[in-house]
Amino acid sequence: MNFSEIIEWQWQGYTKYHQSRVNLWLHIFAVPVFIVGTFSLFASLIYLKPFLVIGSVAMMAVSMAVQGFGHNKEEFPAVPFSAAKNALTRILLEQLYTFPKFVISGQFYTALQKSQ
Repeated sequence: MNFSEIIEWQWQGYTKYHQSRVNLWLHIFAVPVFIVGTFSLFASLIYLKPFLVIGSVAMMAVSMAVQGFGHNKEEFPAVPFSAAKNALTRILLEQLYTFPKFVISGQFYTALQKSQ
């Protein structure tokens, strides 16, 4: 799949894989932590701040662990990654694009209202 196909595929299935109330609440807090960690990582690399690099990566890792815990509460498990490039692309897209779009579009609120 190319980049635009991954975006479309991820968006089409997003509600299916985000139905659990626990998972939705964990995402609403964990995704912003990942976003801050991502931008912090880029800034720390630009300004050559090694301790900030470590802290930024830690923020991103904790965020992913929390979201992984949340996904374990879902009826439908996430589609496994096919390769490292696929994992990196899907993770970054979900965190930086798809989940924010899910919230802004109102689908997060709708999913929360319907959640189990």
